[in-house]
Amino acid sequence: MARVLARSVTYALIGLEPRRVEVEAHLQRGVPGFAIVGLADRACQEAKERVRSGIASAELEWPLRRITVNLAPAELRKVGSGFDLPIALSILAASRQVPAERVAEHAAFGELALDGRVRPVGGVLAVAEGAKAEGLVRLVCASESAAEAELAAVDVVPVRHLAEAVAYLRGERDPPPYESRNGHPPAPAAPDLGDVLGQQRARRALELAAAGGHNLLLAGPPGTGKTMLGRRLPGILPPLQREEVIEVTRIHSVAGVLRPDRPLVAAPPFRAPHHSASVAAIVGGGVGPRPGEASLAHRGVLLLDELPEFARPALEALRQPLEDGTISIARAGGQALFPARFQLVATMNLCPCGGRGDPAAECSCSPQRLAAFRDKLSRALVDRFDLVVTVPRPRAHELEAERGERSAAVLARVLAARERLAEALPGRTKAADDLLSRAVERVPLSARGRARVARVAATAAALAGNDTVEAEHVAEALAYRTPREIAA
Repeated sequence: MARVLARSVTYALIGLEPRRVEVEAHLQRGVPGFAIVGLADRACQEAKERVRSGIASAELEWPLRRITVNLAPAELRKVGSGFDLPIALSILAASRQVPAERVAEHAAFGELALDGRVRPVGGVLAVAEGAKAEGLVRLVCASESAAEAELAAVDVVPVRHLAEAVAYLRGERDPPPYESRNGHPPAPAAPDLGDVLGQQRARRALELAAAGGHNLLLAGPPGTGKTMLGRRLPGILPPLQREEVIEVTRIHSVAGVLRPDRPLVAAPPFRAPHHSASVAAIVGGGVGPRPGEASLAHRGVLLLDELPEFARPALEALRQPLEDGTISIARAGGQALFPARFQLVATMNLCPCGGRGDPAAECSCSPQRLAAFRDKLSRALVDRFDLVVTVPRPRAHELEAERGERSAAVLARVLAARERLAEALPGRTKAADDLLSRAVERVPLSARGRARVARVAATAAALAGNDTVEAEHVAEALAYRTPREIAA
């Protein structure tokens, strides 16, 4: 026949949203050639060489025709190598080497190696959810991606080689059986809070942050344990619920950071980017927008160690997600939304040389250098920290003491406090209201700052098991908010 047309189905990812893409392969007489159209990026255009070699390596016939592959809709940008497998299957269906109707009944997603092996590609969970939503209950993908795709409740067809996919579609044999991993391996244990010696005030702030989901800034001289404390916050956070697990796993899948042996993110994520990270690395972006560190920390902790060393544009870009919990990446071709409801934990020295606040050292910074150091952080960003704690250098007797309270004991109190806060926010006594009103005039506090102090006070009351916020709870919240202006 002079002309043959066949289709396969896959999905392109716009942010976290899967968009259906029909891969149409058209074969006609003429000078042999191969063209891919439909707004495909460089990685997708390079599929021509991978598909040609993969089909030959699978001992299948490469059609000596003029081949045109269209990725529809044409106005939607196609990014990545996940289109290799559906392109190969549509060409094989158009050349009548596999049944075209069988190919059209399945969604396909995966990259082809030159020897025909099917490699995993990030985002397979979102692709599987898109297929499920449109009634395509079977997904052909790499074996390494099967555990991830299974989370979307689709029938996974795991294949290791293009030849296995062809044999399955021909009905010659089933692919190797896939064993469901309902018993996903547990996440590695988070660092234990019991390793921290002394620093009772900072430990209390960490407990408040975990119970109320508050942002925390730890400031002090070098070597006082600020980073050590920040890395122990995930260990006292409540475990993720089922819906949250799928949501977080989807983000990590699209970003391509899921490990094959751990296809499920079951614990609150922890991200600690280097201070040289760009704006796009922190909040997301790129030609095909991908999640940044803020979205990868969704439902978990984002630790910014040495906060003033980060580029100011990257820090200012965090202000909007800290309020809204989402990041909107706008491009000429459309808009991508990424969830980013994380807890921000930051550490910093009190001056550039690190000597300020340390009784054993002398600060050598000039007033101009101190002013430039303070100007690295805007007041609007600092205002978004609910808890500000000065971490002093521990004393010798504190370092020689026994281990502190372990994370498991603190977690029990955090869970109890979160249950109380979920039922209803505790009311405030008149004395607590009066203290809060006086603080607004003395500090002063912005409207946002006043609301944050009230929330921290409610968390302190919930940790104490109280039904009402007392003046002592407001005083504690104010002390963490403004340690120098308010004394207890």
